[in-house]
Amino acid sequence: MRLFLALSAIVCSASAAVAAEPPRLVLKDHQFSPATITVPANTRVQIRVDNEDKTPDEFDSGDLRVEKLMAPNSSVVINIGPLKPGRYAFEGEFHAKTAKGVVIAEVR
Repeated sequence: MRLFLALSAIVCSASAAVAAEPPRLVLKDHQFSPATITVPANTRVQIRVDNEDKTPDEFDSGDLRVEKLMAPNSSVVINIGPLKPGRYAFEGEFHAKTAKGVVIAEVR
């Protein structure tokens, strides 16, 4: 019985981890909202980016070592980390003057 309860607890906690929604960024009018998101340090995470513009763009970050093309009116999921505590800049490469943001990795 103890083994069954232990296995049940593992399955339930794994299901809860999968069910959590990734942080969400929206690109609209060539600007990210929110412009800053916070993620746990030392953990691999996903970020969902919804491009609500009528033009394509590219999520680009040398700090995060990520480039991801985003079609107009579409969503992409970006995998990052694990990140050391700190600030990591990103931009929409096609509209770099206005589409800027920061990922903050912090110990929780």
